[in-house]
Amino acid sequence: MTARPSRLTAPPPPRREWAYFFDIDGTLVAIAATPAGARPGRDLRRLLEDLHQASGGAVALISGRSIADIDRLFAGVRFPAAGQHGLERRGATGVVEQHAFPAEQLEWARARLAAAAAGKPGLIVEDKGLSLALHYRRAPRLASYAHRVTRALLRRVGAQYCIQIGKRVVEMKPAGKDKGMAVLEFMREPPFQGRTPVFVGDDATDEYGFATVNRLRGYSIKVGPGRTAARWRLPSEQAVEQWLRSI
Repeated sequence: MTARPSRLTAPPPPRREWAYFFDIDGTLVAIAATPAGARPGRDLRRLLEDLHQASGGAVALISGRSIADIDRLFAGVRFPAAGQHGLERRGATGVVEQHAFPAEQLEWARARLAAAAAGKPGLIVEDKGLSLALHYRRAPRLASYAHRVTRALLRRVGAQYCIQIGKRVVEMKPAGKDKGMAVLEFMREPPFQGRTPVFVGDDATDEYGFATVNRLRGYSIKVGPGRTAARWRLPSEQAVEQWLRSI
């Protein structure tokens, strides 16, 4: 994935015939101190539902969150979704598929990670079912500790797992799936199939989605500052909401 300079132009207005893929935290909603603290606004929900209807259902949420957590955030509507960076995916038909993973190693790592975070105020262990995340947003001084602990666990569980780094979070997850792979899987199915893909995201986990959409000659849109493989940029979550209004 080749990073582009930080100065990028705003994307063209959204079109009904495109296929849309959105990260959530830092893209659609502001990043909160804890995962449970994020709240999508009523206007955003309405815009996503309107876009879902206008595009014939070609709107998916692709997040590091689990699908269950995505549904909690957007209660009352079940968008197509890929959770845990693509380890689980719900297509437009509503069927959920899960990536096979070595559960025994994860059980071992779960207990060790909880022990490592105990007594460290501000560190939060998030058990997503198929992956484990260690958040240090409330304790940025513990960043190096969080990364060191997680990488030490990775060396013990082996190459079947990998590290995924986000904004003040480090995650251990089964290898072989990412947000770019999730986009490809959606694009093989109706109603996404045959459309121009659009991926909107904000951090390192979304670069896989940007790279995939670039290969498919779609629209890769980075939210916020920083070097990126994306070809367009929106400055904030509020700008994403305003962009959605322009359809």
